[in-house]
Amino acid sequence: MTPLYHDFAGETVVVFGGGSVGARKARGFDEAARIVVISPEFDERLRSLADGRDGNSDGNGDGDGNEAPAVELVRAAPDADAVGDWIDRFDPAIAVAATDDAAVNAAVEAAALDRGILVNRTDVSGGRDPGSVVVPATVEDDPVTVALSTGGTSPALAKALRERIEAEIEGAGEMAALSGEIREELKSAGIDPETRREAVRRVVRSRGVWKGLQKGRSNGRQEADTVIEEVLNR
Repeated sequence: MTPLYHDFAGETVVVFGGGSVGARKARGFDEAARIVVISPEFDERLRSLADGRDGNSDGNGDGDGNEAPAVELVRAAPDADAVGDWIDRFDPAIAVAATDDAAVNAAVEAAALDRGILVNRTDVSGGRDPGSVVVPATVEDDPVTVALSTGGTSPALAKALRERIEAEIEGAGEMAALSGEIREELKSAGIDPETRREAVRRVVRSRGVWKGLQKGRSNGRQEADTVIEEVLNR
């Protein structure tokens, strides 16, 4: 499988299943998406999201780093024969099969693929049909996003790795903004491409710059300027 990013802003996402898995999946999508959850019962986290609250009372969430999306809860218990009608009703960009009924999940997958709609089936792992996707765990420090997946084999491992990565990329968003700013400044100053690349490489690898950013953007910039000067004066 090839990892890709997809912007669901303005799109509809339909989740079949209102349990803990459905709640985790619903919370993992962009807050700009319309999330519809269809289930006879709903996890407390989903009810919180529907009320406009975060829904992540345990502090763990799914690691996406985004603001929690608002969701619409539809109380219904569609059987395998009815899921296609629900998909037609909402015309989603992606359907998520997260029920505890394998037959319903299989029907969601089949109906979505038949309509050319992306589908994420949560009760299978490994190889998938074209159009069947994995929604990975993500860690975000805007504009930096790291996605990881075990192919559905071990959600527990994905969560453990996410927690480790969260600590590793702390401050990456500020570094991305700073290095992007420096890159554009050097380009505008007419610095040759090779020297620009070397300067930016040294900045993002500098422990001094990372530590400086922890104290504030201006401190990080001062450290970066020192690194850049060393490169330009070689």
